Amino acid sequence: MRILYVEDEQELSDIVCAGLRKRGYAVDAAYDGEEALDYYRAYEYDVIVLDLNLPVVDGLEVLRRIRRKDAKAKILILSARNAVDDRVKGLDMGANDYLTKPFDFLELEARIRTLCRIAYVQVANVLTCGGLSVDMAAKSACFGSVKLPLTKKEYAILEYLTLHKNQVVDTARVLEHAWDSEAELFPDTLKYHIHAIKKKLAEAGCGKELIRNVRGVGYLIGDEPE
Repeated sequence: MRILYVEDEQELSDIVCAGLRKRGYAVDAAYDGEEALDYYRAYEYDVIVLDLNLPVVDGLEVLRRIRRKDAKAKILILSARNAVDDRVKGLDMGANDYLTKPFDFLELEARIRTLCRIAYVQVANVLTCGGLSVDMAAKSACFGSVKLPLTKKEYAILEYLTLHKNQVVDTARVLEHAWDSEAELFPDTLKYHIHAIKKKLAEAGCGKELIRNVRGVGYLIGDEPE
């Protein structure tokens, strides 16, 4: 999953982003409202964590501009503005959730995880597909009763594909959701990771090709595209 974290306090941003990356998320950091909007226009994000007290363009204005064009973006407001009026205003303007500072990192990560699995139809915390189980809370996957020894990046790819099971997901979308904008990617990076995931599935007893390469397009996990 890919997150845009917008916070003008760089020290706090560095700490939180490092923690999210450690949990397997791809994270881009923006330090003012204008930079946040530039990132939003350039990339697709699963969740945007947005501070309100931002320089250049205020956080509520960033929220307003995003919502004017995008009803589906998942936005979590994170701010020291803890007055009820500020929370209500942020939610009324289209924020999906609101967390006040100071906050516990585990609560922030849980709220991000919850937003990630909401797609206007509630998605279970454990995703399943043909004997595969992907636990979004534990950030782990099993085939049958065998736990897959996945790297963080392999898990991120598998989670994203499973969230879109039975759909062909193009290569660019997988890359965009599993890596952040500063990552240096080689032409065969995704192919290498997919091969590693398939090998670990086979070693766990998966006798069928659960993940298929759709030539010239991307990848499909499941049976048939919807």
